[in-house]
Amino acid sequence: MGEDEIIALRKEKLARLRAAGIDPYPARFHRLHTAREAIELLESATAGGPAVTVAGRITALRNMGKASFLDLRDGSGRIQVYLKQETLGPQAYELLRELDLGDFLGVTGAMFRTKTGEPTVEAQEYTVLAKALRPPPEKWHGLQDVEVRYRQRYLDLMANPQARETFVARSRVVAAVRRFLDARGYLEVETPVLHGTPGGAAARPFVTYHNALDRQFYLRIALELHLKRLIIGGFDRVYEIGRIFRNEGVSTKYNPEFTMLESYEAYADYNRLMDMVEEMVSSIAPEVAGDTRVPYGDTVIDFAPPWPRIPLRDAILERTGIDFEAHPDAESLRRATAQSGVHVEEHWGRGKLIDELLTAHVEPHLLQPAFLIDYPIELSPLAKRKPGAPHLVERFEFFICGREVGNAYTELNDPVDQRERFVEQARLRAAGDEEAEVVDEDFLVALEHGLPPTAGLGIGIDRLVMALTGATSIREVILFPALREKEGP
Repeated sequence: MGEDEIIALRKEKLARLRAAGIDPYPARFHRLHTAREAIELLESATAGGPAVTVAGRITALRNMGKASFLDLRDGSGRIQVYLKQETLGPQAYELLRELDLGDFLGVTGAMFRTKTGEPTVEAQEYTVLAKALRPPPEKWHGLQDVEVRYRQRYLDLMANPQARETFVARSRVVAAVRRFLDARGYLEVETPVLHGTPGGAAARPFVTYHNALDRQFYLRIALELHLKRLIIGGFDRVYEIGRIFRNEGVSTKYNPEFTMLESYEAYADYNRLMDMVEEMVSSIAPEVAGDTRVPYGDTVIDFAPPWPRIPLRDAILERTGIDFEAHPDAESLRRATAQSGVHVEEHWGRGKLIDELLTAHVEPHLLQPAFLIDYPIELSPLAKRKPGAPHLVERFEFFICGREVGNAYTELNDPVDQRERFVEQARLRAAGDEEAEVVDEDFLVALEHGLPPTAGLGIGIDRLVMALTGATSIREVILFPALREKEGP
């Protein structure tokens, strides 16, 4: 039977319910117990079956003549319901024929166990709460069509318990991050989504227009520059968990909008942040996954510290044989990068080339948590130079499951140096690098008022959740990922 025919039959049932004086979409229902609470009441009862009022979506229907069973599922789980004609009366029992899988039902009755030991509600009365006109996924116990799962996430959540568990885990991750930072004296703040200048990261922005102000704005590509303004203003520790927007590719690692944690701490450096990251992630893992050792495909990811701290130069040299220190100019490094099998563009600067070497040859091999440290200055226009090695900066990225999860550095607080680096970034942008930083004069003015020694951290919440739940695609951990427009009707 086609979907159109199923919908037509369900509409006929809807009409019969209304003809019988039943409102199939009532405004309210006073549920007193979740499925889990009802079962727990039965387990703790010393005599007799406790009375409960439960509600949920019908996920199974089994008619046995003058008695029927159905399963209700709510946010806490599943519970079985037993309905008898003798108890409900012939008219109410007959109307059960108008129910379908996917409908919502409220039930009041007493708990008991069947002969097989199944916790069950013996219905004294029921209330239709919502008549579903479309059928649930064909494979109720496992929707497999990836396109449908992402485009119609509600069907995925209906059919796949693992999907629900993933998003519960995501919520726990965010809550645990907040608790961790709050306990360390960080202040959670909110900063603008609309930026006059897109800064704080190397990325292509989305552009929008503000009618009332008659000016162009950009959806933020980072939280960084506003948060550092707050350190300048006198806060010592701040953080924000916010949505970021980057007008870039879509893949298993990238979504145009994603969730980022950024934190800034005055009088700290990148070494302190490495310690904090190890402590944060290793403390979150047991809360979410039950252990610091979490299965991931055919391996196990161990989040327990300490994590290795590997100079970026050594990591690239080991995997490619290329020592970027031996290639001080972009042209020389471009040839070496191309010879390693990486596609290069003529306008790419030295920093972009090093980043491509990292992405292609090093990142996929970093399965266990690890820090890569000490990046070239061309790759990090907002980071502090490393004492004794002014061509490098005090920066680290950390990787888990072959993906970058976080980025941090000792912040550049010299306004003269910062202006010079912005100018160099502007030169790269003029040469064709659309991801190069833009000169932000307002931020430079703020920096000229004085920024104390500060360390800043950014963590991709989506990728952290991927690592902690075993997800292999970022779309598995974003409720409504960006998708191409659907072709056809």
